[in-house]
Amino acid sequence: MEINLISDTVTKPTHEMLQHMFRAKVGDDVYKQDPTVNELEETVADLFGMEAALFFPSGTMANQAAIKLHTNPGEQLICDKWAHVFNYEGGGASFNSGVSCCLIDGDRGMITAEQVEAAINPPEFYHSPLTSLVCVENTTNKGGGACYDIETLKQIKQVCDKHGLKYHLDGARLWNALVAKKQHPKEFGAFFDTISVCLSKGLGAPVGSVLLGDKKTMNRALRIRKILGGGMRQAGYLAAAGLYALRNNVGRLENDHKRAKELGQILKQKNWIATVEPVETNILIFSVKPNYSEQAVIEKLKQKNIAISAMGKGKLRIVTHLDYKEVMHNYVLDTLEKLCL
Repeated sequence: MEINLISDTVTKPTHEMLQHMFRAKVGDDVYKQDPTVNELEETVADLFGMEAALFFPSGTMANQAAIKLHTNPGEQLICDKWAHVFNYEGGGASFNSGVSCCLIDGDRGMITAEQVEAAINPPEFYHSPLTSLVCVENTTNKGGGACYDIETLKQIKQVCDKHGLKYHLDGARLWNALVAKKQHPKEFGAFFDTISVCLSKGLGAPVGSVLLGDKKTMNRALRIRKILGGGMRQAGYLAAAGLYALRNNVGRLENDHKRAKELGQILKQKNWIATVEPVETNILIFSVKPNYSEQAVIEKLKQKNIAISAMGKGKLRIVTHLDYKEVMHNYVLDTLEKLCL
């Protein structure tokens, strides 16, 4: 039994999801004639109370399209120093859109309205790049699955409105935040110009993200998706997996959160652990004491057929997910309980 806790992207479609995909009605989505893709886009847009949505092959492409929509070359976006759009999208902001990133030193990947306001370049000062976009991530990946408070997001929105900035949410794991905080998607739809949501992480679909916005913006996004190479044909087979996931796999995210917290409680008891960061959702980040090696932890767990990931500087990460079953969880708990370095 191999247990992969490296990421929630490692899941495979269930039998039921595969059957739903197999039965999907499809057409040519480049001509907007795939009925299942159209249904997915309409469903997600309605969930968030936004006018329109567009299906993308990946969250990275959806985020990159959003940046392109809201900026011009030579401008600047504001984000946390740990933001996915800066750290894990291959430098796409500079390559695709010609923009730079003003990085904020936030708290576990989350920034405040005060920090955003302080980071905005004076628009009349032409020596510095024009600030045009604020990007936030919820939940935060490198922040250990931390969730924004709605009031904080509202305050950032007010700063954006005051200074004429666009506002994008990288909601790759927004479903986790919605469940953990008992929030409603429409609360987020009311704040942001665009939102990207992922179907292939906690929800367990094999591929795909959705970008949301108003109709005019999504019409422009269609052209940008084409430029980025994201036009797909009979994509309804993939969209069907997303629809199944939305209807069956959102509520069960509570199980992932519960298990991550239980793992954190075990780790807090180990004498070789330096810190266990707060666990709100399905990501658990912990660090070993200076006289221990994170690689030793990885190797010890590998010997027990458990895979986790290193984040550097003594930090390690565990991510719970759909394919991490209760029998696996009990085995990992027991293994961690007995693990000595």
